[in-house]
Amino acid sequence: MAPVDQEAGGGLLRFATAGSVDDGKSTLIGRLLYDSGTVPEDQIAALDRTAARNGESEIDLSLLTDGLTAEREQGITIDVAYRYFATPRRKFIIADTPGHEQYTRNMVTGASTADAAVILVSAQVGMTAQTRRHITLAHLLGVPNLLVAVNKMDLVDFSANTFAGVAASVAEFAATVGAEQPILVPVSAKFGDNVVDASARTPWYEGPPVLAALEGLPQASRRCADASFRFPVQLVRRVAGADGSQTRRYLGRIESGRIAVGDTIAVLPASTDTRIRAIWTFDGPLDTAAAPQSVALEVSDELDIARGDVLAHATARLRVSDRFNATLCWLADRAHEDAGRILIKTGTRTVAARLARVDHRLHGSALGAEPSPTALARNDIAQVTIQTASPIAFDAYCDNRATGAFILIDEATSATVAAGMIEDAVTCPTLAGT
Repeated sequence: MAPVDQEAGGGLLRFATAGSVDDGKSTLIGRLLYDSGTVPEDQIAALDRTAARNGESEIDLSLLTDGLTAEREQGITIDVAYRYFATPRRKFIIADTPGHEQYTRNMVTGASTADAAVILVSAQVGMTAQTRRHITLAHLLGVPNLLVAVNKMDLVDFSANTFAGVAASVAEFAATVGAEQPILVPVSAKFGDNVVDASARTPWYEGPPVLAALEGLPQASRRCADASFRFPVQLVRRVAGADGSQTRRYLGRIESGRIAVGDTIAVLPASTDTRIRAIWTFDGPLDTAAAPQSVALEVSDELDIARGDVLAHATARLRVSDRFNATLCWLADRAHEDAGRILIKTGTRTVAARLARVDHRLHGSALGAEPSPTALARNDIAQVTIQTASPIAFDAYCDNRATGAFILIDEATSATVAAGMIEDAVTCPTLAGT
């Protein structure tokens, strides 16, 4: 995991939260919003009225994220609640994800685009099976930064020994699943200790509070710009020139890396090479462009380039195959064995596909492996092999989340039935320059 860099703040940071029931993650988010001064006065007034109506002396900060009536009544989070806030140093989008095992698909949704995961652990209870599940899921989803908030320190008298014991168990488990070592912060979300401001009640803790740690994480845009150039083609447009000639422009968003006029690129999956002749935006031509800009590209040669193709630097091509291994989360209520014909969508490309093999399913709170299951049910996570009707271009998810992620779609209903992360190709043509 990238260390906290107090000079690296700035830019948008998306982070997801998770934790076992009653570990206080919704309260932590509410505290972040409240103590950073980003809660509108009318919302504070509404919380004051709710507290008065319930005979409570203090407002319930968890209600700032627990927006559904049903979950308020149950005292749990059952869906993904998104909130935006900003500090002088950077902007944030929070995805408050469910802690229950039965809502795994919601956590996958919330964490799939996250730059960081904030996982809560109770100082009283310590590591739980759900904690292990959340750390494992964050690792499987390729979340690049992990922060573990050891909450409810007020209930253990802010004991340094208690925090050290919980922190050691978290670090040990993270190492066993191959995850980067997390940032560990002792907090009391209820009273605000080490959430936004450093706490005088933890003089033995020398690290930053939660907000400062998040502000110091590396920018997502910086990571995207430093990766290999990836440009899924969304649209092909013909543009009339001044002399009446027609020029093709390929529109889309640069998912990672950068491109310049004159660069040699490969068009995949066809694996044909050409050069960038021009880069256009709504405001006019550019010499260079980088992720996450949306641009229109012109190339030097007349090629058959269509929606779903991916442009990449010729020296850093994607893999191309019609068969690959992946980690899959089944989202549909209907089991996979009962699903009809499915399509796979990766980037802007959609083709017919099938689950050629289910190697094993990760089940239970500890995500133990069950070899060769006969079916996948809602929220199941499995290692699978997928066969596509025609070759697709992709990266391993751990190398590039934009070109390594996919969804499976029921062809009859257009409903999304699964989401996954590509690991490697089973059969992969040898391409020059790969």
